[in-house]
Amino acid sequence: MSLNIFWFIPTHGDSRYLGTTKGAREINYDYLRQIAVAADTQGFDGVLLPTGRSCEDAWVVASSLMSATRKLKFLVALRPGLTTPGLAVRMASTFDRLSNGRLLINIVTGGDQGELEADGLYADHAKRYEITDEFLRIWRASLAGEGGEAGYDFEGKHLTVKGAKTLYPPVQTPHPPLYFGGSSEPAHELAAEQVDVYLTWGEPPAAVAEKIADMRARAARHGRTLRFGIRLHVIVRETNEEAWAAADDLIRYVDDDVIARAQKAFAKMDSVGQQRMVALHGGKRDKLEVSPNLWAGVGLVRGGAGTALVGDPETVAARIKEYADLGIDTFIFSGYPHLEESYRFSELVFPLIGKTLPRVTSSVTGPFGEIMANGITPKVSQS
Repeated sequence: MSLNIFWFIPTHGDSRYLGTTKGAREINYDYLRQIAVAADTQGFDGVLLPTGRSCEDAWVVASSLMSATRKLKFLVALRPGLTTPGLAVRMASTFDRLSNGRLLINIVTGGDQGELEADGLYADHAKRYEITDEFLRIWRASLAGEGGEAGYDFEGKHLTVKGAKTLYPPVQTPHPPLYFGGSSEPAHELAAEQVDVYLTWGEPPAAVAEKIADMRARAARHGRTLRFGIRLHVIVRETNEEAWAAADDLIRYVDDDVIARAQKAFAKMDSVGQQRMVALHGGKRDKLEVSPNLWAGVGLVRGGAGTALVGDPETVAARIKEYADLGIDTFIFSGYPHLEESYRFSELVFPLIGKTLPRVTSSVTGPFGEIMANGITPKVSQS
């Protein structure tokens, strides 16, 4: 398997347990830097930064972590309607240039009407997708240099520009890759025509297979092909029993009132993807394994991605391969707490999915591991 494995920067908070302050971490620069550096040195291909009013700003955080990392790519959100295409072009080009081509763009059309209105965007679901379509046409054309010296002109239903162009082109041509997730009809059409990587949340494999088949057919009608990615949490331990115990432990302090309040908030959102996540568990604790080793416990209280792969290394690797066989080549994982779980995942699962741990490829000039009794070096592992 040749897979792209991403981790997650938890700018909306991190904890050992959901729904409580017990084991919670302060989200400050030092902690976010620890996670980014850990992901970079362990060999993760990139990190996703979430977006929304519950998060620290994704662009500011990613920019602050750029110089702390060397190879790590940053999947950063653009939200059409909350910024102009011209400003978004300069932001993307500048970041891509200063990071030497390490920017990836996550297009977020948004699913919480109240949040969007608080940010000044008064547009229903259908209108937001119309705005996104026009935004991407302008953004892509401007970065690709369409229109030459005169710049690119566009007059649409919602957006109009004259002479749009960038004087400082991005390192990645024609533009940094576009990632996008959405489960509605307009989302699928938009992705088929304009994006590079279509993302899905962690639904059971049969549902993901249906999405991929639909997206491939739609893209083909536009003379295009798509890549595919999936967003999941992960809980991996050395045995299946330990992993399932850790899953139960993660939600041990989540009470029924918190679940009810969260589900009520999700019900107000017009996101089809969020509706599909909620339908997996229905807000009930007794039916959380929605597919073999696919656990929906996180989605009881967390919006967006709500499922986790749970199991020992071999089991988690098998589930990853199951999705990869459907056509998924990019996996965006997260786990609680994000620093420790990144190490568990890389150390236990990377060797099983074709990812080489850095220590195997780097030149180690001294003993590797803890020296015992002032002179006994640890045995070299064969895994």
